[in-house]
Amino acid sequence: MPDFGHELRFGVSLTPTAADPGAVVELALVAERAGLDLVTVQDHPYQPRFLDTWTLLTWIAARTESLILSPNVANLPLRGPVILARSAASLDRLSGGRVELGLGAGAFWDAVAANGGPRRSPRESVDALVEAIAVIRTLWSDDAGPARFDGTYYRLDGAKRGPRPAHEPEIWLGAYGDRMLAVTGRYADGWLPSSFAAGPDALGAMTAKVDAAATAAKRDPAVIRRLYNIAGTFDDTADGRFLHGPAEVWAEQLAELTLRHGTSTFLLGSDTAADLERFAGEVAPAVRERVGNERAVSRETRGD
Repeated sequence: MPDFGHELRFGVSLTPTAADPGAVVELALVAERAGLDLVTVQDHPYQPRFLDTWTLLTWIAARTESLILSPNVANLPLRGPVILARSAASLDRLSGGRVELGLGAGAFWDAVAANGGPRRSPRESVDALVEAIAVIRTLWSDDAGPARFDGTYYRLDGAKRGPRPAHEPEIWLGAYGDRMLAVTGRYADGWLPSSFAAGPDALGAMTAKVDAAATAAKRDPAVIRRLYNIAGTFDDTADGRFLHGPAEVWAEQLAELTLRHGTSTFLLGSDTAADLERFAGEVAPAVRERVGNERAVSRETRGD
C-alpha cells in the first residue's frame, strides 16, 4: 500500500477553446468555488481553435486565489526551455507560488514543423527533453554567475539566470514509453499519464519502471508525485467500466489507484460545470475518506 506522503489533490483539465473564452475562465472559477485544488490546460500552440495556454493560465491566475495552475502538458518543441523557464517563473511569482510545470517531449510533428518547430524522432525528442529539464532548472537556480549548458539541442552561453520562481515548481512529465518512464524516474518531480492512453491496468507495470529508474539514479521513488488525467461519466448505474457510474463508484476506483499505486492527484477532463461540482463535492471527499480509513487500518495492523 504505497503512501509517498503527497497529499491527495483533485483538479480539472480544461479545453482552451477560443470560441468562448469566457466559458473556459468561468469553469476555472467553478472549480475554485467547488473546492478543487488544480486547474490545468492542454497545450497545442499549433491549434488555432485554442487559446494560448500560458496566456489563459495567466488570466485564470489573476481571477483566482487558491488554484494550482499548470499546462497539461507544455509543448516543448514550440516553446523551448528558456521561454518555458521564464514563463513559469514569472507566473509563479505573479500568482504567489501557484504554478507547476507539466512538460511533454512533443507530438504531432507535422503540425510542429508547419509552425516553425523542429521535426524530431522519438529518440531525439526524449534526449531533447532531458536537456530541457537541465536548462530550466539551471535558469531557476540561485547559483552565482552566468548560466552555461552545452547540449545537442539546447545551449546556454552565459545566459543570465532568473527570474527566480516564488517556490520551486515541480516538473511533471507526460510519459508512456520505456525511455520516457526512465527519464521520469531519473529527473522528474511528477509523472502525469492519461487514462485514455494508459488505463488503470497498465499503471502497475509503468509505475515499476519509474520506480526502478529512480532507484538506479539513487533517488527515492517516493519523491515523485503520481498524477492521473481521467475522464468518465456520472451514470446512475455502474457498468463495470472505469469511471462509469455514480460518484461512489468513482470514489472506490480512484481510492484503489491511490492505495495500490500511490496516485495522489486526479485531473478530470471535463468542460461541464456540473461534472466539476460533483467531482469536488462527492468524489473527492469520498476518496479521501476511503484512503484515510484504509491507511489507518494498515498502520494499526503494523503497530505504527
